[in-house]
Amino acid sequence: MRAKREYRDRSRTEVAVLDALVDRVDDGMTVFELRAAAETEIDDLEDALATLKEDDLIVVESDGDRTLIKPDERVVPDISDDDGPEETIGDWLRDRFPF
Repeated sequence: MRAKREYRDRSRTEVAVLDALVDRVDDGMTVFELRAAAETEIDDLEDALATLKEDDLIVVESDGDRTLIKPDERVVPDISDDDGPEETIGDWLRDRFPF
């Protein structure tokens, strides 16, 4: 699953983080899991997480041993949002060319 369209006009790393978190909305992810899912450098991931946290698009929960990151519920698409095409040509181009 992918994050809602209104949250896709962000840096490549931020979008990758949001998409990964939306896929595991109930479980959340650790920083290490996010790094593997987003396939990015740790510094880029750190910057993306800081920006997403400032914008209140992620929630950070700690259970003592682990810190889990989850998407804010407004980022997660409703089932009715799946009616349209999953990826537009603009999305495809933006993912592949560094404009």
